[in-house]
Amino acid sequence: MTNALLPGVDADARRMVATRAIRSLGDGFASVALAAYLSERGFNAFEIGALVTVALFGKSVATLIAGFVVDRFGRRRTLMAGSLLVSASGVAFALAEPYWLLLVVAFVGTMSPSAGDFSLFQPVEQAALATTTETARRTWVYARYTLFGSLAFALGSLASGAAGPVADITGVELATTLRWAFALYGLTGIAMLATYRPLSPAVELETSDTAPRGRLRESRGTVFRLSGLFAIDAFGGGLAVQAVMAVWLFERFGISIEEAAVIFFAARLLSTFSLLLAPPITARIGIIETMAYAHLPANIALMVAPLMPTLPLVLVALFVRQALSPIDIAPRTTLIVSVVSPEERAPAASVTNVVRTLSAAASPALGGALLAVGPWGLPLLVGGALKAGYDAALLVVFRRIQLRD
Repeated sequence: MTNALLPGVDADARRMVATRAIRSLGDGFASVALAAYLSERGFNAFEIGALVTVALFGKSVATLIAGFVVDRFGRRRTLMAGSLLVSASGVAFALAEPYWLLLVVAFVGTMSPSAGDFSLFQPVEQAALATTTETARRTWVYARYTLFGSLAFALGSLASGAAGPVADITGVELATTLRWAFALYGLTGIAMLATYRPLSPAVELETSDTAPRGRLRESRGTVFRLSGLFAIDAFGGGLAVQAVMAVWLFERFGISIEEAAVIFFAARLLSTFSLLLAPPITARIGIIETMAYAHLPANIALMVAPLMPTLPLVLVALFVRQALSPIDIAPRTTLIVSVVSPEERAPAASVTNVVRTLSAAASPALGGALLAVGPWGLPLLVGGALKAGYDAALLVVFRRIQLRD
């Protein structure tokens, strides 16, 4: 199947794209099932939020470690070991009883508390895809890599809804059904292991024995500057996450939950398929230009949305934003692996991904506080302004940067 969907792509790259889809399917299922399971167990909102925070911090640590040790331990071996950890995480969540043990499993395990693909696999796969893909095809491959993961995550989230009907049919309590459903999540680890196992030595870093591995050396300043800009972009995006926008729409226009679900489902589809626009635009105008010029109109649309007087006009602005904003994802990954040496790709990917994720996680609380000021959509205005500033800074700082093969 991947041969038809990824024509002309190296077999190792196809396997990693397929495994991203398998992993995202499990993450989509777990992200919904985990919250429902904890609620059914009687944990309050604070306890659930604390567990999500611990899980996010644990994944940050794992991602950083993976980026800096993978080329010493081996990319294929790291991916296979991570697959076993996925299976262990599912089993552990199914069996863990006390809250403190759930916290330990959340920190050490791989279950995703968010919609993004944030895990130890990400920097390893991004570096390996750069190794196995021709320079001119990287953005194309990264776009498909993200696209398949996004679609699989949506399917996994949808599949989690089967837990309720299964509980009704079998007469088993929902908490028990969800507990053992985590075993299904564990099975994705076995599927990942089977897909990673045939990876060839071509995915490994080819360098001399004396070359440093797992370190940022000559490109450290570049990576830190990129991370700083990405932090601004992610923080601005966190101010206008889906939950904040939903609350704003509820308060300003009084829409129902069912209407909100339809709106955000349509927005998700626009975001997913707009990923396919990145490769042809990048080939025509360049990586930095695609990131900034596609992103800037999206952020202007985000700032304009609160100024619109009616719900239809607001939705037009938000849909424009959703359609244009993801175009920068694949070029951004290409940029990260193309401004550093091959030895620095995995560490650079881990550092930039962790910085983006933690920055995005830090801002929703501020978004909620700004929303409490009034119905004027201040989180959207401030978030859009920060992200537009990121676009301008990206052009100024990196427009003439030299890319590597």
